[in-house]
Amino acid sequence: MSIPQDFEIDLQLARRRFAASAPHAHSNDFLAREVSARMAERLDYIRIQPQRIVDIGCGSGRDLGMFAQRYPQAARLGIDLAPPLLKLARQERNFFQKLLQRHDATQLACADASALPLKNACAQMVWSNLMLNWLHDPLPALREMHRVLAVDGMLMFSTLGPDTLRELRAALPSSQGERVHRFIDMHDLGDCLLKAGFAEPVMDMESITLTYAELDDLLRDLRQAGGQNASTARPRGLSGKQSWQQARAHYERLRRDGRLPATFEIVYGHAWKAAPKKLDDGRSVIDFKPYPGKR
Repeated sequence: MSIPQDFEIDLQLARRRFAASAPHAHSNDFLAREVSARMAERLDYIRIQPQRIVDIGCGSGRDLGMFAQRYPQAARLGIDLAPPLLKLARQERNFFQKLLQRHDATQLACADASALPLKNACAQMVWSNLMLNWLHDPLPALREMHRVLAVDGMLMFSTLGPDTLRELRAALPSSQGERVHRFIDMHDLGDCLLKAGFAEPVMDMESITLTYAELDDLLRDLRQAGGQNASTARPRGLSGKQSWQQARAHYERLRRDGRLPATFEIVYGHAWKAAPKKLDDGRSVIDFKPYPGKR
């Protein structure tokens, strides 16, 4: 697996930034909403009727409302690292409760994706929309997702790939350090899924290009969404006026039809939890089946 070992996320900084983004959560989640809609389309082709769904990185809870309509019989649990976003999710839950005129079976919890406060095999579906890209190593979180899934349960996720914000990465001066977050390659994520114990992983990728009138509009959206670089090795100082002028000039060369592009590489994946081949104590599981025609 070629996940870079010199890249690490400052998780506490990411938590503070997401907490600060709460006032803009519903006006700045257009990318997450679009990706969620495309993930939901994939559910149309998958036969699953979960009794419990866990949304990891639920943010303001918009996907939980979608599950309330798609799987009304399922209990739903939203988990996020930022308490102010969970407060919005609680308001979202109350809205659907009034809309449906019945009790909403949604619970919320503040927790780290790598240490889920859940029992083994307690869910039939784990959903994660644009959360894994905030982990420098997704393997511990994927192992936790595998642990909480019941046998034949499904994980469905989306995350950002390496080509995300490639225009901004190329424009900013690399001599002063990495100013754009790193993102993990789809093939490395596939390896992580297998290593975490998942079976039959399916991965695909597409690019979504947003356009902006000015570079400052893109930077504002990233800031208000809590999407700034949270690497522990990020440059702490300003680049300086001259460096920013050069970066703006570099980005301006990409302008087409009066707009500046910003590419987001979206990686989609789903995988299943198969029956274990070994018990926790290391003993192998052997499935004895009767010989055809014999009792």
